[in-house]
Parts: sequence; C-alpha cells; structure tokens
Amino acid sequence: MIEATVPSGLNTTTFWSYNLLRVLIGGIFIYSGAVKLLDVKGFARMISLYDLVPEQLLAPVAIGLPGLELLAGIGILFEIPGALSAIFAMLLMFCSILWYGILKDLDIDCGCFSTAELKGQDSLRQALYRDFVMIAGCCYLYLYRFLRIRRERGADVPVKFIKII
Repeated sequence: MIEATVPSGLNTTTFWSYNLLRVLIGGIFIYSGAVKLLDVKGFARMISLYDLVPEQLLAPVAIGLPGLELLAGIGILFEIPGALSAIFAMLLMFCSILWYGILKDLDIDCGCFSTAELKGQDSLRQALYRDFVMIAGCCYLYLYRFLRIRRERGADVPVKFIKII
C-alpha cells in the first residue's frame, strides 16, 4: 500500500490530483525524450522540415532537446527545483513552433513522439491542443506548489489579487 503525507490544510483529492498530474506530465516527457533519442537521425530530419534550425546545429539540437525533455521529466517526478519551469518553457516553445507550422501550412508531422506519427495539419493541431492541456496542467502544479508553500510558512490568509488600474 502506498502511504503519503498530505500537507496540512490541503485535502487528499488535491494532493493526489497534483501527484497524478505530475506523474503524467513527467511520464510524457520521459517517453518523448527517450523515443527521440532512440532515433536521433529521424528526429533531426523532422526538425529540418520546419526550417528553423541551421544545418550545423541540427545534430546538437536533435540530441540536446530530447535529453532535456528526459531530464525534465525525471526532475518533475522527483520534484527537483527547476524541472517544472523547464517543462513549462519547452511547452511554450513547442506551441510556438507548432503554431508556426500551422501558419506556414506545413504538411509534416509534429515530431513530438516519433517520426511515424500522423502527418499534416491535423497532427500539428492535435499536438498544439495537447500542449495547451499540458500547459494548463503545469499551471495547476504551480498553483498547488504556491498554496503548499504558503501553508508551510503559516500564511493561512487567503490570497488577495491586486487590481491593476
């Protein structure tokens, strides 16, 4: 049986949804990074189709980006500081690239998980929507951490949002 201590002031549903979401996002990034590292040449070809990376940088990007995905995925599982921020930043970058591909009407697959994915605009749109969902998940993780830290520091007063005029 799995035992865990729920931080005081936070209910068990919130605690378990936080951990489930963390494991899901971490698992997706671990899988994505590992699959790309197994086929670096294929991933480099996929990157080249977007025509955003100079030819001499294709190999370092094709190795470095999946490596970063893998490390960030592992980091979020173990709550290593900076891992969630790295995942959030990569998701923003991926959304920008996918949006670029959609605007340029590129008929390629997104390159998210493997070179054997569906090709074309539908693939890019599906990947963009999937990334939006993961960004929302990251926002939830940030909010949970913020509230947990406030509770640990004894700040039980509700958060007041400042209205900007």
